[in-house]
Amino acid sequence: MATLTIPPVLSSPRDDAMHLYKAFKGLGCDTSTVINILAHRDSTQRALIVHEYKIMYSEDPIKRLASELFGNLKKAVLLWMLDPARRDAIILQDALTTDIDLKAATEIICSRTPSQLQHLKQIYPSLHGVYKHLQDAIQAQTSGDLGHLLLAYLTTPRSEGLEVDRTMVDHDAKALYKAGEKRLGTDEKTFRIIFSESSRAHLAAVSSAYHNMYGTPLKKVVKGETSGNFEHALVTILQCAENPGKYFAKVLRKAMKGMGTDDKTLIRVIVTRTEMDMQYIKAEYYKKHHKSLNDAVHSETSGHYQTFLLSLLGHNHH
Repeated sequence: MATLTIPPVLSSPRDDAMHLYKAFKGLGCDTSTVINILAHRDSTQRALIVHEYKIMYSEDPIKRLASELFGNLKKAVLLWMLDPARRDAIILQDALTTDIDLKAATEIICSRTPSQLQHLKQIYPSLHGVYKHLQDAIQAQTSGDLGHLLLAYLTTPRSEGLEVDRTMVDHDAKALYKAGEKRLGTDEKTFRIIFSESSRAHLAAVSSAYHNMYGTPLKKVVKGETSGNFEHALVTILQCAENPGKYFAKVLRKAMKGMGTDDKTLIRVIVTRTEMDMQYIKAEYYKKHHKSLNDAVHSETSGHYQTFLLSLLGHNHH
């Protein structure tokens, strides 16, 4: 787990709750204090602060944050205050029912580990949306290969271990060659089955075996043989099997490239990966662009929103 920069003086959740309450009181909110506390507490500490605050002041600090903060800062802080599975569930509910964004939904599902997905599926029904179960929401918004792949990825048990069976690896590499490069047209079903049933270690080994056997990177084959959201899902699964840090560095780069910034993506990735693998994402970003992720975020954002995201990213070492 990535370490957050904890301030030198460790304060108790009770102290934090008191400081938050003071920051909310009076005219206008002392946003700097709010950020300074919340951005430097890990998920357990944040849950304890919420608990203490409710006991001491008989009000929900999350509701208070929602009424005191605005814009992108509010979106980022409210997401940050949730535990990871609930956070993913809320992002998915939004992407599948409110503000339809199949790319965001695909990213969340295809980049999570089997145990994260298990937790996410258990929590989803408690959100009281249009669809009680995540599978129903997916079925309502997707069709064809993408729909089949997302449902299979969500429901197929996969190992999280590192062991691989060389015979099965070679078998799958050959099957993918027959399903794609070797024939006219593509047998999408084979791609779908292998990508949804393989553990990360197995798929990474298949990718390496494919490259050795046929001279083409598997990612290039996927891009040549498939398209649209189905291609995006396969690439996400493959890249997260090989190097999730590199995958998310690319997603962040895309969100900040060109005119304007895709703040929704910026918030989603930074908030959901900070306590997961942010140091790897930062290293991959620097390796590829010779510019730190912190500097990139700094030039694309401003104000308290900028301060909050940079606080989550932590120190600017590459």
